[in-house]
Amino acid sequence: MTLTSPDLDTDARVRANDRGHVFHSWSAQALIDPLPVAGGEGATFWDYAGNSYLDFSSQLVNLNLGHQHPDLVAAIQRQAGELATIQPAMANDVRGELARRIAEVAPEGMSKVFFTNGGADANENAVRMARLVTGKRKVLAMYRSYHGNTSTAITLTGDPRRWANEPADASVVHFFGPYAYRSAFHSASEEEETARALEHLEQTIILEGASTIGAIILETVVGTNGVLVPPPGYLPGVRALCDKYGIVYIADEVMVGFGRIGEWFAFDAFDVVPDLITFAKGVNSGYVPLGGVVISDAIAAHFDTVAFPGGLTYSGHPLACAPGVATFEVFERDGILERVRDLGERVVGPRLREMAEKHPSVGEVRGRGLFWAIELVRDRETREPLVPFNAAGPAAAPMTAFAAACKKAGLWPFTHFNRVHVAPPLVITEEELVRGLDIIDEALTVADEAAAS
Repeated sequence: MTLTSPDLDTDARVRANDRGHVFHSWSAQALIDPLPVAGGEGATFWDYAGNSYLDFSSQLVNLNLGHQHPDLVAAIQRQAGELATIQPAMANDVRGELARRIAEVAPEGMSKVFFTNGGADANENAVRMARLVTGKRKVLAMYRSYHGNTSTAITLTGDPRRWANEPADASVVHFFGPYAYRSAFHSASEEEETARALEHLEQTIILEGASTIGAIILETVVGTNGVLVPPPGYLPGVRALCDKYGIVYIADEVMVGFGRIGEWFAFDAFDVVPDLITFAKGVNSGYVPLGGVVISDAIAAHFDTVAFPGGLTYSGHPLACAPGVATFEVFERDGILERVRDLGERVVGPRLREMAEKHPSVGEVRGRGLFWAIELVRDRETREPLVPFNAAGPAAAPMTAFAAACKKAGLWPFTHFNRVHVAPPLVITEEELVRGLDIIDEALTVADEAAAS
């Protein structure tokens, strides 16, 4: 239920407590002013000043079933009344039920789930499993990727957030993945991009030493770093290289799993089966922290008589697993996967392509389901980004102005570098979706003006 009138006293108290005592992630503390949020419902949230916003970022692309979904809230309340917590060494009904449901939508031959607190520790533990099973320590990861903020996960990450955290895990090597719009391989087609990216990856494997490489980790669709949809044949090609050289294939599905592109797992759309799947975010819309690793039977069998050297106090926490079970029920009852595919194909894709024709600042639009990127440029011919790579402060002013125009019109955008991402809750109504796209369309005039200046 929407806030009916401003509550400026509460706004001031929340703001003062935050500024006085909360240390925020990824931020220079004195240079930020976080918005005090009063509540949310569905695809909308609002502040204490009486402003409401369409949430076109699903917070951090995790709120797949939206704010305050009644089924998820009820599941948490019910579980709290029955058993609020239990250690992971015990068997628990909702933990086991959620693991069973996840295994049922995973590929055949992947029947075990190790629960974590989120995506970063899911990736940490997946890498640990791969290293233990193969006896090889090195891991390959893409540039333009994000895998989390713990030690190995941040080293795997291929964006600037890694830089200040180095050195961490010295056994990580980065390579170029496919990105046809800004091809590192000078490709003229998707087919060339696939072939050349796979050749580059194989050369990296050979030069780094296949006998030293335990795993390759990939975001199935690159998330924050561009919504980069892999071209046809690329992921099966990675699978073939992993098989050829005895390397474990880890699919990072933290952002795109559980319906974001209209599939339970995004790799289902690309004709490939990994050895390990990491997940978090959409598994329960982040209502209580939860992540995990889906493990192939072959890797799980390695630990039948050998102890796995890892664990977490809150692994498979009942209050997190209960809304996870409810998520499956909502997805099945409400046809979430089908509606995501429909809205992406019928509403979002066509509208973004119209914007690309209309706005000279739009270099490319790309995506699937309810996960899209609009790449903004100063010049369509040269493809110069609207703002420089990793821009901040005055250098990022055009994107800051674009975001401000969206917020003023009642939409909270997801912007990163020179891109705006479209990632609303999967339960957004078609009317809300169109309204949000209208706001972006209008705000792009700000980007057009910046590109022309």
